[in-house]
Amino acid sequence: MPVDFFAEGDSPETIQAIIHALESKGHQVVGIEADQLLNGQLNGYQPDLVFNIAEGLFGDFRESFVPMICEKYNIPYTGSDPLTLSICLNKARTKELLSYYQIPNAPFRIFSPQYEISLDEFEFPAIVKPVSEGSSKGIFNDSVVENIEQANARIWEKIEKYQQPVILEKFLKGEEYTVAVWGNGNEIEVLPIVAIQYSSLPKDAHPIYSYEAKWVWDTPENPLEIFQCPAPLSFAEKRKIEKVACDTYKVLQIRDWCRIDVRLDETGIPNILELNPLPGILPNPEDNSCFPKAARTAGYDYAGMLNKVVEFAAKRYGMKI
Repeated sequence: MPVDFFAEGDSPETIQAIIHALESKGHQVVGIEADQLLNGQLNGYQPDLVFNIAEGLFGDFRESFVPMICEKYNIPYTGSDPLTLSICLNKARTKELLSYYQIPNAPFRIFSPQYEISLDEFEFPAIVKPVSEGSSKGIFNDSVVENIEQANARIWEKIEKYQQPVILEKFLKGEEYTVAVWGNGNEIEVLPIVAIQYSSLPKDAHPIYSYEAKWVWDTPENPLEIFQCPAPLSFAEKRKIEKVACDTYKVLQIRDWCRIDVRLDETGIPNILELNPLPGILPNPEDNSCFPKAARTAGYDYAGMLNKVVEFAAKRYGMKI
């Protein structure tokens, strides 16, 4: 089992913080584990709304597990539908869809045991990523490769470790930003943009938000000063990033909320790296968590942020809360 197997899941502390935050807004909340009993429990409870934070553990469609059951019993829920969640978890399918709609993203190739693709003429440096992981799973400091030999070694190492295809993606050398977007229809809003400050990483680290940067080097005792929000951007730069994030949100048919990672290429064009329609929401302001950081900068406390997501979902279903 890879060392980062459980990286996507929320801690008991985060789950309790979510429950308490929603209760503070007047909601009656029941916590339900997304396990093999979920089907019967949801059907039995018939809640007014499910606040979905379930990442799942197994398979390429694991993030769709809870929404699929909600759809089965016609139970309203927050966030995107099963199809969108499945597409967004698959980096290759996401990039293919973005490319079709001419939304900038880095050139890439897909590798799996079923077929090999030539690396001739591929531009290095590049980065190797498992195709269906989140929370920087499978993305370590050594995932950045400088040549074909390094790429081949890392590609087959990750295929073996994660038992799934991988993508090799051109490494973009520009600045990186995280964009928190929420809302639906004509009410989509971009929260203050977060800049990723790689100068806070160890000297030998590549400028990527790797597993080590999220879960090893960033500790309560020695937190990384890796986020700057609002990002130091000109009006024109900000508008470019907001536009590509909103275009992506619409193309992928995101609902209610999403975190979108953007990196500039050598010409300054914002490229989509990845998107997470189940964004991390650590409750402690001292912890590095992008969506809560952006929401706080916009004036929302933790409970206010979560309640806003509830409001977006409720309005989408025509519910009064």
